[in-house]
Formats: sequence, C-alpha cells, structure tokens
Amino acid sequence: MTKFGHVAISGRPNVGKSTLMNQLVGQKVAAVANKPQTTRHNVRGILTEGEHQLVLLDTPGIHKTAKSLLNKTINLEAVAALEGVDAVVMVVEALSWTEEDNLVLSRLEHVKAPIFLVANKVDRISQKEKLFAWLAEVATKRQFAEIFPLSATKAVNTEALKLALFKVLPAGEWAYEEDDITDQSLRFISSELIREQLMTYLHQELPYSTAVEIEKFEEKPKLTEIHATIWVSRESQKGIIIGNKGETLKRIGSSARIALEHFLEHKVMLKLWVRVEADWENSPRHLQSLGITR
Repeated sequence: MTKFGHVAISGRPNVGKSTLMNQLVGQKVAAVANKPQTTRHNVRGILTEGEHQLVLLDTPGIHKTAKSLLNKTINLEAVAALEGVDAVVMVVEALSWTEEDNLVLSRLEHVKAPIFLVANKVDRISQKEKLFAWLAEVATKRQFAEIFPLSATKAVNTEALKLALFKVLPAGEWAYEEDDITDQSLRFISSELIREQLMTYLHQELPYSTAVEIEKFEEKPKLTEIHATIWVSRESQKGIIIGNKGETLKRIGSSARIALEHFLEHKVMLKLWVRVEADWENSPRHLQSLGITR
C-alpha cells in the first residue's frame, strides 16, 4: 500500500527551512542564503522512499514587518500553504524564541493537522543542559506531535523527523514519478539559484529590493542558454550590483552559472542584465510577471 501526503515547513525568516527541505529531499531544490526572507514562494520538494511519497512545501518566513505589497503577499503565501496539509513542521532556532515565533504559532492555532516542532542549529550549542531546559519550556507553548532538536546543515536527527512524517501520511496513490524531486519548472529554479547569489554577494537591505526574471531558457545539445534580468528599484542599486568595471555582476554571474550547472548537470551559458523599475515591490503587474502573485 502506497502513502502520499503534503507537509508544510513553516517558521519565521532565517531559521533554516529551505536547508531542512533540501536535506530531506536529498538535493537542492530551494535557494539557501544566510539572510532572512530568501524564500519568496511556496517551493515544493518531493521525497519518495519505500512506499512513501511526501510533498514538502518550503514556505516563506512569516514576519511582522509587511509594508510593501511584496511582503504582504509573502505572508499570505506562507499562511495559505497551511491549508489542507497532512502535517506542519514548525522550525525555530534552538535557544531562541522570538515574537515572530509567537506570530507563527498564532497562525498555526487553527491547524488541525499534527504539528512537529524542529529546534534547528543544535550543532552550534555546546551546553546541552541549556538546550534540554529550553526544550522543556517551549513544549508548554502548544501540544506538539513531537519535538526534534536538529541540525539541518549537519543532518543531525533529520532521519528521525523523516520517519515521523512518514507515519502520519494517509494511504493514497503517488502524484509524481519515483525520481521526481520537485514540480517547479527549470526556469523557476534557475531564477531562484541566481537570486541566491544576489543574497550571498550583496549586503544589508539591497537583496530584498531585487528580483530575477528569466527571459530565455533554451536547452541546446551541448549547453543550456539562460538570459536573466535582475530588477531593482533605483538607479543607484543598479550601480552597486554591476560594481566597479562590472566586477560584482561578474562574480554573481560566475557563481550562479556554477550552481546552475550543478543542478542541471549540463554546461550553462548565462547572461545577466540589470534593469530599473521604480517601486516594483508594490506593482501588482510586476509581481504577477515574476510569478509572485497569480
């Protein structure tokens, strides 16, 4: 008998949701950067093992500050992903419970599916007795199905979490092939991998004022040709991304090309342009063209 179901990975920004999903799937399907709000869409990863097929939804980080249409949309996406799932994994950072964690917990108040709490980044904690006391405290915040102290980057306790999720899956036919790892398009994943490099190379708030649009994705016999536009809100931001004599854009492009070749397992020719559209974060038309709204 096969089992099939959906699990949403929820939490505030920058607690390691995308890293956890990539670890569970066994391959990178979501952008990862050591900065908040790397994820803007509900990215889906597919884990198939034995008789189980599990669709993981890596949701954008739920956050209090949502002034722009972009940020409001991100919050709505994250909350909408909680509807109709078979389980929720709430990710927090071990030894750190913030007001935004309380906000996430309030969003989960009416969820009837079992909720598993993951205390991530335990590999950074040397005094384990502090961790045990903290886990006992957070266990009182809600009746969680189970609590997992875990390290997504080091794969500590991820196997136990996976087996617990398999147990709550209902019987059902698989929706995907056994070797599928995502149902996202190659164009979408390509744009996310490029944006990941923007998050990595750019400092402070600039990455949150950028978006990536794939204008050409052509698979040829010997390589895949990708043309992408990096959208920014102001002319000064364009100059920062391009850098002195184009050096910053070259570094971003080189790192993105390597990431794309690793994912596509194919040689890639990547061309990047930087263009300005004032206040694109509040433009419904632009957000729709980027696939952020429908």
